[in-house]
Amino acid sequence: MPTPHIRAHSGDFAPAVLMPGDPKRAERIATLILENPRLVTDIRGMLGFTGTVNGQPLSIMGSGMGQPSASIYATELFSHYDVQRIIRIGTAGGISPNVAVGDVVIATGAHTDSAMNQLRIPGVNFSAVADFHLAQAAWEESQRAAANGQLDGKVHAGTIISRDHFYFTPEGQTEKLAAHGVLAVEMEAAALYGIAAHHGTQALAILTVSDHLLDHSSDMSAQERETRFQSALKLAVAAALS
Repeated sequence: MPTPHIRAHSGDFAPAVLMPGDPKRAERIATLILENPRLVTDIRGMLGFTGTVNGQPLSIMGSGMGQPSASIYATELFSHYDVQRIIRIGTAGGISPNVAVGDVVIATGAHTDSAMNQLRIPGVNFSAVADFHLAQAAWEESQRAAANGQLDGKVHAGTIISRDHFYFTPEGQTEKLAAHGVLAVEMEAAALYGIAAHHGTQALAILTVSDHLLDHSSDMSAQERETRFQSALKLAVAAALS
């Protein structure tokens, strides 16, 4: 049955869902990669589509911006629609000096300044980590694609941070994160990983670096943010259908 935020019915979603933040990007990706895509939900303008890729079912749905919005959709997909894996595909700001604009980050774990995971297990600092098998599938696809010259930029695997604030960062925090090997910053993955752990399902975030917090000389334009996601998408599809 439809939920408060998703109008789809049982069976409308595939077991695997790719989840960009922007619902229009979800529509663009669905048109680009799905065979016979059909709209399964559009409540509040959050578009979701289901079709097939090489004969295998796959869904694509937006999450909105930030951990609260992504948490609502991920929770309802896992708990009401029998979704088994969600792969977030989005943009991130580079933090590490080893990461460049246009690179892709496979987020194996997500630090956070959010309180969303703090109450999951009282007295424990919850570790928000990706599903190993999804991350492994994405990494293996990156190596194959790189060997065939099919990637735009390098692929990195490591930790990121999911922040609640977009415009506010405590002084010196970004530099300290870089010193601890954190690759990039975004706003959804930590909550997504926590929800997947709670439901015994799988989650992964694969992110295109669209700007760099320590060097803004090569940041993507708004148009580039909407179109330069092919490398991340290739890895996400491989993980989703693995």
